[in-house]
Amino acid sequence: MQLKGQAAIVTGGGSGLGEATVLRLAAEGCRLAVLDRDTARARDVAARVGGIALACDVADAQAAAAAVAAAATEHGPARILVNCAGIGTAARIVGREGAMPLDAFERVIRVNLIGSFNMLRLAAAGMTALEALDGGERGVIVNTASIAAYDGQVGQAAYAASKGGIVSLTLPAARELARFGVRVLTIAPGLFATPLLNELPEEVRRGLAESIPFPPRLGTPAEFAAMVVTCIQNAFLNGETIRLDGALRMAPR
Repeated sequence: MQLKGQAAIVTGGGSGLGEATVLRLAAEGCRLAVLDRDTARARDVAARVGGIALACDVADAQAAAAAVAAAATEHGPARILVNCAGIGTAARIVGREGAMPLDAFERVIRVNLIGSFNMLRLAAAGMTALEALDGGERGVIVNTASIAAYDGQVGQAAYAASKGGIVSLTLPAARELARFGVRVLTIAPGLFATPLLNELPEEVRRGLAESIPFPPRLGTPAEFAAMVVTCIQNAFLNGETIRLDGALRMAPR
């Protein structure tokens, strides 16, 4: 799909990978709706690209539907959805204080997995009603998982399960939406220089970077955004999860 002039929605667009994706898609000529729970950050990013900012809890059915409708009113129904919204809570299944609280597990699953599906279903419903472009395409959905889906470490049970669910969702969603000309892809990033990771001490970040085979550094949000663009532009990419990790395979701890 050609990017210029397309309406796009990016969740978690107020910072990190989502922010970089917004900036790159805008540079390619897209009209952006920036969704984030942090309204101030969303407004800042949207203002930089001439887009619109929408406060949204992606796991809330009504809030997400309202945000998608508002984006469509402003730019027309989106042909592009990039799901970057997510949280990561570290907790052992059995820790010093006993069993992991069930609501802590549920929260991660709700935001990361249910939130991604919620946005996917709403965006796909709009895409299927659009006129087909050359080649029969109507839309592209790019989800964000993590290499934790494959190499989940101790303390990542909830996070790895949520991201594994996104990986497992990718192929059946792509198969179901194929008849409408809507492609579904997932990117599974490794260790990236996001605001959350940048809060770690310098020596910790250096050690993480050195664990990556090549290049021996943290990934940049711009590199993630470049992969998003590749997913959208290459019409033969569909139903696949792409690891973006410098050949990193995480150790148990």
